[in-house]
Amino acid sequence: MESRQLKYFVAVYEQRNLSRAADLANVAQSALSHHISNLEAEFGTPLFVRKARGMAPTAAGERLYEHARGILRSLSAAERDLRQGGAEISGDISIGMANSGVKAIGVPLMRTILTDYPRVKLTLTESLSGTTLMSLLSADLDLALVYNPPADSQLIAEPVLEEKVYCIGRPEVIGKSKKPLTFDEFSRLPVVLLRQGITSRALLDDPVLLKRLEAGALFQLNSITAIAGALLEGFGCAAATKLFLQQHLKSGALHARDVVDPELRRTLYICTLAGRPATYLMEAMKSLILKLVAEAVARKVWEARFLAGP
Repeated sequence: MESRQLKYFVAVYEQRNLSRAADLANVAQSALSHHISNLEAEFGTPLFVRKARGMAPTAAGERLYEHARGILRSLSAAERDLRQGGAEISGDISIGMANSGVKAIGVPLMRTILTDYPRVKLTLTESLSGTTLMSLLSADLDLALVYNPPADSQLIAEPVLEEKVYCIGRPEVIGKSKKPLTFDEFSRLPVVLLRQGITSRALLDDPVLLKRLEAGALFQLNSITAIAGALLEGFGCAAATKLFLQQHLKSGALHARDVVDPELRRTLYICTLAGRPATYLMEAMKSLILKLVAEAVARKVWEARFLAGP
């Protein structure tokens, strides 16, 4: 299997038509068909179903496409990296961040790239940590800032900061007092949580405490907007950081109370794929992100303890 064959395969997959794919790849249609047939013979399985009006990928074709995108992306990055030799940082970089990351460093990241790295093309994606992690594993992202990723041999995960998690809700739901709640008291309140599974891991470091909250949760949602809306309507409260609901806390619509016995915390990690070699661009962007996070913590924009420094 050659990289050229993978490029042709991706062209056919994305165009769903041999003629259009041949035009896109600048190759004769007969040659393109020959390369696809050779790939199918090599793998011993059909990659497409030939139809009168185009090509439909089989299950094997779908799987190969996911692998091919990552392989071609890595090859392109390696070629660009070696040609540059670190002389000038340039190229495309796709970064995924949890909502808190975008709130704290999204604008400074874009500003710095515009001024210091004018030849870098940034794609910045905001999503819940579980979704961000899946995008990284499917090679749609180069770097990801996520909370509490699971142990996975495909990932290199380095801790960046640790945040305190509060009980946040309307005063009439959690009380107007500034006195801390014990975890037992908090768990008896109507709690709104992120959906169970990989997404919910972003809430707390301690999985045992998380399970206790999940057992009595009023709602389990997979939407930042829905969670904020539920809290503002007084449906319940949430385990969240102050940065997550910063706007509503400042306006007084929501109130935050410490949780003790035990305290609740969560850890942010910067993640890359273990099988993808680091490039000059990735190293530069990773260093920049860590610098910006450290500055946000130092300026109290991000209420957290920075872990990545000496």
